[in-house]
Amino acid sequence: MNPSGVTEHVTSVLAVDIGATKVDAAVVNPDGRFYRRSRLLLADQDELGSAMLEMLQRIAAGVDVVAVGVGCAGPMSNHGETVSPVNIAQWREFPLRETLHQGLGLEVYVEGDARSLALAEGAVGAATGDESYLSMVVSSGIGGGMVLNGRLLDGDSGNAGHVGHLTVVPGGRLCQCRSRGCLEAEASGIAIEATTGKPPREADRSTRQYVGALVGRAVGTLASVLDFTRCYVAGSVALGFGDDFFEAANRAAREISTMPYTSDLRIARSKLDADGPLLGAALVGWRGGDS
Repeated sequence: MNPSGVTEHVTSVLAVDIGATKVDAAVVNPDGRFYRRSRLLLADQDELGSAMLEMLQRIAAGVDVVAVGVGCAGPMSNHGETVSPVNIAQWREFPLRETLHQGLGLEVYVEGDARSLALAEGAVGAATGDESYLSMVVSSGIGGGMVLNGRLLDGDSGNAGHVGHLTVVPGGRLCQCRSRGCLEAEASGIAIEATTGKPPREADRSTRQYVGALVGRAVGTLASVLDFTRCYVAGSVALGFGDDFFEAANRAAREISTMPYTSDLRIARSKLDADGPLLGAALVGWRGGDS
């Protein structure tokens, strides 16, 4: 399955990836190559909106781009009219789409960052050829995007896919969303450091397996409800934990999801590299411009 193939387009877009710690941006050519790439570290910015806009204006100056595609941490209102990323405290109901539209004079299309990554996974990653799959990121936070029958699920407000806020430990740790026991509150990089006192890269085997099992529990639950058998996971925590994580995740998912139609359920590594989020943002721009 190819939700938005890179080589199907004849125009370049400005791609923007807004995460918990940085803003990456680049002009992305129709063949997927990056041009004028730049990065902004959030910790260095008091006025993030104006600093980001200045960087994007510099990148786009004199370049023929037809749209801006943005992958941004959520939650957000429909089409990114306002965004309130959990890990960006200075942005609450921030008018992201209109800010970029007014500042750049281009059409702007916004998706959740993990949702845009799902598009990239289907276009050039491990999900190529799959009609239905869950794409996940297990890093400092946890997010996801769900593709069913070749279409990225949107939901009423465009926030579908927030797998990090499935409850996996009833009554567990308080999440930044104010619920308890969310997958993100229990298995993200931030949660691991808070509970173990060590960064994820120093996690022992039991921690790696426990985190994998929690992710598998969430995936297994969704697989039974939504009828898919493939999940692809990116992110520094999952990929850094390696086989311990993926073996535990698959074992837990199969224990949870016992319906006949999920008997072939598998959780595998993403095949996207570090450029996946920016490519996903570019695909958001192309997808919006083609709709």
